[in-house]
Amino acid sequence: MPLASIPSPAQGVWHLGFIPIRAYALCFVLAILFGVWLSERRWRARGGEKGVISDLAVPAVIFGLVGARLYHVITDWQTYFGPRAIKEPYRALFVWEGGLSIWGAVALGGVGMWLACRRRGVPLGAVADTVAPAIAFGQAIARWGNWFNQELYGGPTTLPWGLEIDQAHGGEPGVLYHPTFLYESLWDAALGFALILAGRRFTLHHGRLFALYVAGYTFGRFWIEGLRIDPVGGVDHAVTLLGLRINQWTSIVLFIGALVYLRVTRDKDGEQIPVPAAQQGRPAQD
Repeated sequence: MPLASIPSPAQGVWHLGFIPIRAYALCFVLAILFGVWLSERRWRARGGEKGVISDLAVPAVIFGLVGARLYHVITDWQTYFGPRAIKEPYRALFVWEGGLSIWGAVALGGVGMWLACRRRGVPLGAVADTVAPAIAFGQAIARWGNWFNQELYGGPTTLPWGLEIDQAHGGEPGVLYHPTFLYESLWDAALGFALILAGRRFTLHHGRLFALYVAGYTFGRFWIEGLRIDPVGGVDHAVTLLGLRINQWTSIVLFIGALVYLRVTRDKDGEQIPVPAAQQGRPAQD
């Protein structure tokens, strides 16, 4: 065993009486709260009305959680259905066991945000650009829930930051694994800071900063996904196509789509954010 390694938590659930307190859920709650707080600050700094982002976040989060779980169950259906299933079908509803996909969260969460923006009369592109860094930071926080669940790890490694995984979660005695949850967390945090700097340095409106987030995230997710082995109960259920995981193909498609969007919208002018009458005349910041 190498002299240095990253230990996995001995437990990810604590009990307050008969109420289970799950670290996985706490990480997601913290990610959402931080994301809403940062997005609200950015919206106000750009001249937007106080409380708008908080209101929009409610349907976006609800839709996003549903979408995150749906994507996971659809792409990992063999875990719950079919002859190789290792979990009962009803456990597809157990979100606390892990399995919340960012692809489904952003897709269906975006639908919830779009509906809320239409109701409030707020431009979706302006909101998307506002929340882009917050989503990246939120993902960086949420990934630590996977550490508590001892999931999202890669193949064996001898690097000093190798991750210890117990046998109950697919690990082998004396073997360390790539901490891909940590790689993605660090990548997302760096992306969040890069997006803030890019928003200040360049004119990125009409959803262009959000497109930059998509391009940056998918670029990192592609190579990180390639390191993962994702055993579930000792069986690899990852869906592959032409040697690549389905999440890698999704990354490729979304990366290209983001670049195309950035290209076709390069000449668009800045967009107007609705400003409360009491704030008219105040200089807005990006």
